[in-house]
Amino acid sequence: MSLKLGVLFGGQSGEHDVSIMSAVSVIKNLDKQKYDIVPIGITKKGHWYLYAGEIDDLKGDWVNDSYKAILPPDPSYKGLMYFTNGEMKLVHLDVVFPVLHGPKGEDGTIQGLLELAGIPYVGSGVAASSAGMDKVFTKRLFECAGLPIVPYVAYTGRKWRARQDDLTQEIEKNIGYPAFIKPANMGSSVGITKAHDKLELEEAINLALRYDRKVIVEKAVRCKDVECAVLGNGEPEASTAGEIVPAGEFYDYNAKYYDDKTRLLIPADIPEDKIEEIKGLAVRAYKAVDCCGLARVDFFYETDTQKIYVSELNTIPGFTDVSMYPKLWKASGMSYKELLDELINLSLDIFQDI
Repeated sequence: MSLKLGVLFGGQSGEHDVSIMSAVSVIKNLDKQKYDIVPIGITKKGHWYLYAGEIDDLKGDWVNDSYKAILPPDPSYKGLMYFTNGEMKLVHLDVVFPVLHGPKGEDGTIQGLLELAGIPYVGSGVAASSAGMDKVFTKRLFECAGLPIVPYVAYTGRKWRARQDDLTQEIEKNIGYPAFIKPANMGSSVGITKAHDKLELEEAINLALRYDRKVIVEKAVRCKDVECAVLGNGEPEASTAGEIVPAGEFYDYNAKYYDDKTRLLIPADIPEDKIEEIKGLAVRAYKAVDCCGLARVDFFYETDTQKIYVSELNTIPGFTDVSMYPKLWKASGMSYKELLDELINLSLDIFQDI
């Protein structure tokens, strides 16, 4: 008997469109003999729908082919309620794959709802999802675990507006230029800027604060961007490492999803012993945040010194056709279909342990 698998897509974050692209790839690669797929969309305004249209049409106005729905936080239902012809119906869900990126999807909010509903789900729990989403908390956990990270500072928008001149001087003294400015809670390089001087710095911080109430400023190092995929629960394993060669100055949103000049090198063009070091650091980072299921861990490989720095961790990485996470596992001997099966099995195993 096939499992009723809810695939959650969309969401209220700036990564709404990326989530839809990921969900389309996931649904197309799922084994239709094993899973009865229930596509569940969340609009940018937070409205839930049961999607009834064709998967290839998801990238358009998918709401027109949908039924209004809710997921009740009551374990006696364990499913999605939807409305049709004036009636309310229930679709039971055995497990949910939240293919949601960014705030209100990857940050523990959806995970908390699914916990209340008593429905198993793919990926990390509430605490790890929340910590993994917030780059400031992630870096503090990395520091506690003794993992190497680049110098950084972080401020709230309130503090920045109150002390902009003083904080600018602090950044110039302790971080210097160039520097990367990022919203603390966002992914897919949304709101990220590389600043080369004071004017760019201030503009970049104000841009980042449009996406989040906290901003992080990191020292930019001459490096290669390297990523490693981690899979598992109690004894996670790391894939080989991959390198990103962006079309522009850094791996921004356009370079990730639209610029075909960006190249992904698997394995990364770095010494084999450094790839092994990265794999070990990736598992340590994964455990430091208490992840389960999956995560992608990003690194800076400093070309001049061969030093490795842990950059960040993504608990629901991209699953589009060009995303690094499934590509890394394919290069490590696991197909997309096999990867999805393993993720679903891992989620069911975790839920049985609770």
